[in-house]
Amino acid sequence: MKVPGDIHVDMVDGIATLRLVNPARRNAISTAMWHKVAAFAEDVRGRRDVRVVILRGDGESIFSAGADISDFATARSGEGQARAYDDLVEATCRKIEAIPQPTIGLIFGGCMGAGASVAASCDLRVAAEDSFFAVPAAKLGLGYDPRGIARFIRVFGAGTTRQVLFTADRLPATRAYALGAVHTVAPTAEVEAATFTLARQIAGNAPLTITAAKAAISAITSDNSNLLARAEALYAAADASADYAEGRNAFAEKRPPVFTGS
Repeated sequence: MKVPGDIHVDMVDGIATLRLVNPARRNAISTAMWHKVAAFAEDVRGRRDVRVVILRGDGESIFSAGADISDFATARSGEGQARAYDDLVEATCRKIEAIPQPTIGLIFGGCMGAGASVAASCDLRVAAEDSFFAVPAAKLGLGYDPRGIARFIRVFGAGTTRQVLFTADRLPATRAYALGAVHTVAPTAEVEAATFTLARQIAGNAPLTITAAKAAISAITSDNSNLLARAEALYAAADASADYAEGRNAFAEKRPPVFTGS
């Protein structure tokens, strides 16, 4: 059962889908929801039955209006509370980024503020052609966490990040696609199917290979030597895996491989 101001998780054929559920506030993310998203990201890390993770808003009208501003009077009222709240948002986004399985943001409608940070934390983004990204912090007078800005720069580029933050205008998904920040754009009626087609394609590939590749990409783009050491270990493990033997045998036998993640 979906509970407003909550998250809902579906699991089908190795694809876990997390929905942000807060229809009364256009799927805005409350403090409680941040904690639940973070807990989900921690839990899914150890799930061998999960090959791909999709993050989306509930319904087909909006991904998320951002952080739930109704929380701000109590959760983000003073400087200390504001920093603690921003730490929670950043920690949650980093936990999404640390999910070893590939993650896909499914974007309907507006993807705004902290919702855009969640989408930017995913590996890939599939968007409806009439959807958009926006960061309206300049219209609210609040400071935007430099760590979140760094994430936008990695995904959208510095120039576009300047435009979005300075103007508080919308960035259409079609423009984000031209920048490489969105990987597929589809008509609204087809975007969910397009997302699951992509997810199933990924889920059918060797999970150890993908985990090692994701770790290597993260290490290289962050210039983190600790992550690079982990990526090298995962790369070696993939080469020594039963899945690698299965891939070779399937190729020789001209049949589809069946990968088990071992």
